[in-house]
Amino acid sequence: MGIIGSIIIGCLAGFCAGKLMKGGGFGFIMNLVLGLFGGVLGGWLFGQLGIQWGGILGQLGTAIIGAVAILWIASLIKK
Repeated sequence: MGIIGSIIIGCLAGFCAGKLMKGGGFGFIMNLVLGLFGGVLGGWLFGQLGIQWGGILGQLGTAIIGAVAILWIASLIKK
């Protein structure tokens, strides 16, 4: 997938992660930005664990898991 597709997946993951997190995360724009970083984190982490999900849904799932992790860590720092 190209860079534009990855950005779209990351933003969508940030939106979904913001909805999943208690309290709604950090606002719409910040959730999108953290979703981008979460996509990178999720891809790296799953790569280290040898886990691969195929297709767009697999990439979205990986990015959502990474974005939830980033939002959780950011909420700990915010407190």
